[in-house]
Amino acid sequence: MSYQPERAAAILHQTRERRAQVTPLPRDVAPRTEAEGAAVQRALAHRTGAASPAGFKIGATARRMQEYLGLSGPAAGFMAIGNIHHSGATVRFADFIRPGVECELAVRLASDLPAGPCTAEQAADSVGDLMAGIEIVENRYGELLELGVPTLIADQVYHAAAVLGEPGIRDWRSLDLGTLRGRLVVDGHVRDEGVGADLMGHPMNCLAWLAGSSVAAAFGGLKAGQVVMLGSVTPPIWLTGPANVTIEFAPLPPVQVRLA
Repeated sequence: MSYQPERAAAILHQTRERRAQVTPLPRDVAPRTEAEGAAVQRALAHRTGAASPAGFKIGATARRMQEYLGLSGPAAGFMAIGNIHHSGATVRFADFIRPGVECELAVRLASDLPAGPCTAEQAADSVGDLMAGIEIVENRYGELLELGVPTLIADQVYHAAAVLGEPGIRDWRSLDLGTLRGRLVVDGHVRDEGVGADLMGHPMNCLAWLAGSSVAAAFGGLKAGQVVMLGSVTPPIWLTGPANVTIEFAPLPPVQVRLA
């Protein structure tokens, strides 16, 4: 009998509605592989009204993030249109479960990127805009080893919201993306920093990885107009209360969000 992802998606959706911690799913329900986790994520997207997602986030593209999360490689999750904000937005701190912020590069696709093997050059050719981004993540998990990577994928890999900066630079291909330095500033204090090369050696390697991932396959590939968060150059900074957050990837325009 083939795996049925709807039961797991229903449990994860109900857990979110209750604002409860995600715990290991029953053995006869839990996804066993990354592909099954992606299938659950697709079913969850349907349940949350994001059957046609506004984009995707990629987590653990940097070695520091993989070590922090205990993952052997990247993992991806869909993003709903209602959870994507523009720089300068104010969001309610209380709307999130133990929120944190991450220092990211993001792209908006100018053309479709089919699911399947992809080179960094092919990935770059699909990109229209490059911008700085903030991902708002939620620590809604207990022990990750008990939860399992397939269930983490099913639950969008910590994703809660994204905040996008302005592209600012028309010809982003003139930039050396590997040397772009990202700084994560909370309430005026630099909390951490990293460089574009921290993202799988080059940010476009991340987009190529996404195209070949089980998540891209589950959603029928990547579509023009979608936004992709390429991963954080720093581990998350977990917030204990309202805060003003700025991400800088000069010469790109900075991106800001206020959690009030």
